[in-house]
Amino acid sequence: AVVQRVQRASVDVDGATVSSIGPGLLVLVGIHAEDTLEDAKWLAGKVLKVRCFENAEGKSWADDVCASTSPRQVLFVSQFTLHGSFAGGNKPDLHNAMPPGPAKALYDRFLEHARSAWPGGGDGKIHDGVFGASMAVSLVNDGPVTFVLDSRDRKA
Repeated sequence: AVVQRVQRASVDVDGATVSSIGPGLLVLVGIHAEDTLEDAKWLAGKVLKVRCFENAEGKSWADDVCASTSPRQVLFVSQFTLHGSFAGGNKPDLHNAMPPGPAKALYDRFLEHARSAWPGGGDGKIHDGVFGASMAVSLVNDGPVTFVLDSRDRKA
């Protein structure tokens, strides 16, 4: 996943805004062909725990997106091209991405876990785009602060 701290972000489909957030995180989520439910749970929890915000006292790298003192939100956007490879030439090889049917099921479980992992249930805090749709994603980076999280990099 590509995690970006944003001042605001939105997703449009067919010219209509389907999701938008103010300050928080925009997370581009790629589902690898070998990803499991455990990978999805780990990633959802990790995204919510990444400390990339100032706290109320102005200390950098002290708060996560769920900090109770802020109105932050998360916008998740599915993006199968994150697992594209150019090793064989100039055309992307997208075979490392999970096929759409099982990827949608795992992505939905990922979103469920993110919502349940947010303290207090995260009502109105977790947003997403439209899985499989052609989306126009707009964002205003904050920092910029951008991280890449991969469940294969986690410690056992």
